[in-house]
Amino acid sequence: MAGKRTVLVALVAAGLVLSAVAVANADPPSGFASVLIGRGQASRSFEVDQHKGNDVAVNQNTIQPGGFSGWHSHPGTTVIAVQSGQVRLFSERITGGQCRVRTYTAGQLFLEHPQNEYNAVNTGVEPEVAAVTFFNVPHGGSSRIEQTNPGNCPG
Repeated sequence: MAGKRTVLVALVAAGLVLSAVAVANADPPSGFASVLIGRGQASRSFEVDQHKGNDVAVNQNTIQPGGFSGWHSHPGTTVIAVQSGQVRLFSERITGGQCRVRTYTAGQLFLEHPQNEYNAVNTGVEPEVAAVTFFNVPHGGSSRIEQTNPGNCPG
């Protein structure tokens, strides 16, 4: 038994040494910067279907306290990672239906789907800042589609 344990420890140690050598020999970047504009934890698994020829756009959106996005939809799935503050999201199917209201805070991630319309309201006391990734935006087109207030959703 001791022989197997020794071999296992030796293999693990060799692997750690080899990975340290690989990292030490990696090419360092030059003239490169990467700025994280958004991160949020997903509460469920999801997939995004991106069509060839369409764009993916990434924005940083800010809603001041008491401000709102106005009723809108998107041409494709949209992923929103709340960076700071909070947002109350009012949503309803574009064809009508039940109003849904959810509140999201910093560190949370949520999706907006193209078959729904939304109004995001900052009900907090500080600006709400979010990193927003829009999928399936028509090439060169808008990631936002204006919608009228459905009238039965308080947002």
